[in-house]
Amino acid sequence: MTRYGPVLLIDDHDDVREGLRMLLEADGWVVVTACDGREALNKIVGGLRPCIILLDLMSPVINGLEFRQELMHHAERLPIPMLAYAGLKNVQAKARQRALNQSAPLPVEIDRLMAAVRHSCG
Repeated sequence: MTRYGPVLLIDDHDDVREGLRMLLEADGWVVVTACDGREALNKIVGGLRPCIILLDLMSPVINGLEFRQELMHHAERLPIPMLAYAGLKNVQAKARQRALNQSAPLPVEIDRLMAAVRHSCG
């Protein structure tokens, strides 16, 4: 079942981005990814209307805080809920584990992230 979306996911680490994408898609969300804030801004300016933006604070080119400031220049595109995170590790392995075993525990950061998506986009 596909839920509402899309969710915009911004992370420069391939394994984290892919792992989060897998978790979100397994939960039924449509996910659009970007490697950095500049790529994400280009997608939003180009017409993307995400229900939430998940962003790594430490992304290169434009970090999470700079991304937020740049997005404010596009007032007609606000408010878009945003959830910033930092330091997620082993997300891809955890996504695979969850795919194999739905009861696999995940770190609280992942649970909070998924809850924020459900709350903002549900």
